Amino acid sequence: MADDSTVDPPPLFENINISSEDKDKDDLFVSARQDPIDESLTTITNGTSEPSDIISTLTISDSRSEMEKVLFSNSDTAETAEAESGDEFLEISIGESQKVGDGMGAYVAYRVTTRTNMRIFKKREFAVTRRFSDFLGLHDKLSEKYLKVGRIIPPAPEKSVIGMTKIKMGSSTEQQNNGSEFVERRRAALERYLKRTAQHPVLIVDPDFREFLEYDVELPKATSTSALSSAGVMRLFNKVGETVNKITYKMDETDPWFEERLTHIEGLENQLRKLHTNVEAMVTYRKELAILTNGVSKSAALLSACEDHNSLSRALTHLADTEEKVETLHLDQANTDFYILCELLKDYIGLLGAVRDAFHERTKLFQHWQHSQQMLAKKREAKAKFELQNRTDKLEQANLEVVEWESKVERGQESFDKISQMIKKEMERFEKSRIQDFKIMFIQYLENHLEHQAKLVKYWEAFLPEAKAIA
Repeated sequence: MADDSTVDPPPLFENINISSEDKDKDDLFVSARQDPIDESLTTITNGTSEPSDIISTLTISDSRSEMEKVLFSNSDTAETAEAESGDEFLEISIGESQKVGDGMGAYVAYRVTTRTNMRIFKKREFAVTRRFSDFLGLHDKLSEKYLKVGRIIPPAPEKSVIGMTKIKMGSSTEQQNNGSEFVERRRAALERYLKRTAQHPVLIVDPDFREFLEYDVELPKATSTSALSSAGVMRLFNKVGETVNKITYKMDETDPWFEERLTHIEGLENQLRKLHTNVEAMVTYRKELAILTNGVSKSAALLSACEDHNSLSRALTHLADTEEKVETLHLDQANTDFYILCELLKDYIGLLGAVRDAFHERTKLFQHWQHSQQMLAKKREAKAKFELQNRTDKLEQANLEVVEWESKVERGQESFDKISQMIKKEMERFEKSRIQDFKIMFIQYLENHLEHQAKLVKYWEAFLPEAKAIA
C-alpha cells in the first residue's frame, strides 16, 4: 500500500443505515447507481399498457433485485406511460376508524378501501386495516428506495404526541367529545397521502405500496417510526447532521436551472407558510364567531320569553332561530376553510420539503464526486512519487488504486448526471400536479363559499318580514 493511502472521510454528514448490511463499503456511489433496464420491463407505471409477462409473475415476496429492475425504469418511460394512461384508475378512501386496546398501548386503526381496474392488483376492490405507524413505515420504505435517485416522495402526515395521548388515555366518551376532530383530521391527511403517492407512476407499482393496499394482514411493526426507539434516535442524529451540512456546505452550482428552482422553492415555501398561518387564524376566528353567534341566539330566545309585546316577541324568537342557523353556517365555513384550503397549504409545505430533500441528495452526490476527484489526484501523485523513486514494490498497488479511484470518479459523475436529469423530470411532474391541485382547490372553495353566502342571504331574507311586522 502507498504511504498516504489512508482514505479521508468525505466532507459531509452521511445517513446511517442501521438496517442494511455493510457491503460494497468502498464504493461510495453504489447506492445511487441504476442497473441497466430490460426494455421488456419498462411499460408498467400508473395507467399504462398491459404488463409484461415478467411483471405479471412478480409477487411481493420476490427478491428486491428483481423488483428494482422494474421500479427504477427510466423517467422517459414513466412519462410515456402516464400520457398513455387510458381508462385505468385507482381510487383510495379511508373510512371508519376505531380505537384498539387501552392505555398507552392503544392505537387507532383505519380501514383503507381501494377500487381499481389495474392488472397489477389481484382484485378489483379490497380493504385493509392499517395503523398510523404503518403509514410512516411505508413512507420510510419508499424514501429509502427512491429518494437517493432523485424521486420526490410525498411526505407522510406528522405525528401528534399530544393528540394521540388524549386518545390513548381518554375514555370512550372523552374520545368521542375531544378526540373525534383529531382522528378525522388525521384520517383525511392519511387519505390525501395515499392518493398523492398513488399519483406517482413509479410509486404506484412499488411492491411495498401494493402490499400496503392489498394484503389484509398485520404488517411488521414499524419500530423505527417511534421517537424513543434506537432507530428514532439515530434518525434524529442524521437529521441534525443533514441540517448542519445543508447550512455549512455551499455547492458550486454549474447548472443555473437548479439555482433558479431552489430560489423559487424557498420563496414559495415562505409565502405558503405565511398564508397557512393566516388561514389557520381565519378558521379560529370563524369558530369563535360561531360561539358568539350561539350566544346571541340564546340571549334573543330568553329575551323573547320576557317580552310582553306579541309581534316583538315573535320577531325575537325568529331572530334566535336565524342566529342558530347562522352559527351552523359559520362552523361549516370554518370546516371548508380548514379541509379545503388550510390542509392543502400544509400538504404543499411538506411537499416542498420533499423537493428540497431531493435537491439535497444531488448535493450529497456532488460532494462524493468531488471527494473522489480529490482522492484520485492524491493517488496519482503517490504513483508519480513511486515512479521517481523507482519503488517497484509499491508501484503495482499504486496503479490499482489509481484505476479504482478513476472508476469511482466516473461512476460519481454518471450518478450526478442521472440524478440531475431525474430531478428535472420530477419537478416538471410536480409543477403540473401543483397547478392542477390549486385549481381544483380554488373551485371547490369558491363553490362552497358561494353556497354558504346564498344560505346566509336566504336566512336573513326570511327574517325580514318578521321585523317589518313589528307594530
